[in-house]
Amino acid sequence: MPGIVVSVAGLLGDQAATRGDSERISQIIAVNFTGPAVVLEAAAARIGSGWVIGISSVSGDRGRASNYWYGAAKAGLSTMLSGLRQRYAGSNVRVMVVKPGFVATRMTRGMKLIGPLTNTPEEIAALVCKAMDRGREVVYPFRWKLVMLVLRTVPEWIYRRLKL
Repeated sequence: MPGIVVSVAGLLGDQAATRGDSERISQIIAVNFTGPAVVLEAAAARIGSGWVIGISSVSGDRGRASNYWYGAAKAGLSTMLSGLRQRYAGSNVRVMVVKPGFVATRMTRGMKLIGPLTNTPEEIAALVCKAMDRGREVVYPFRWKLVMLVLRTVPEWIYRRLKL
């Protein structure tokens, strides 16, 4: 029977609070990159067949001034999963990266989130199930697909002005 391993780890870091604090920066990288990467690589080697899924972030595609260490760690996770996908290409092990954008959780409570772009954990879980059924390997929630296409082409000064 195929297995499923999902790594859902996230720790934000306000840039003002992390400035010059190498211990806090190391913690953000450990939670958002190192831990998930080690778990998912080990799972891929042992699972035999099934899905290895990492929850990354749209912040890894386009950094944000408010949490660039988080974005850097999530970019690293996305890149690592891309390499893992290549390593297991042609096998029964499938590798997926999910980039959910804003998710309403205890961690994000009190943050200024963009309402129509905010997802619930249940919506992300349903998205992952649907993506597995369709064999998708890189997944964004529908609301973020167009946003990410636009952000990839928007000049940097507009991006900064929007404070995304």
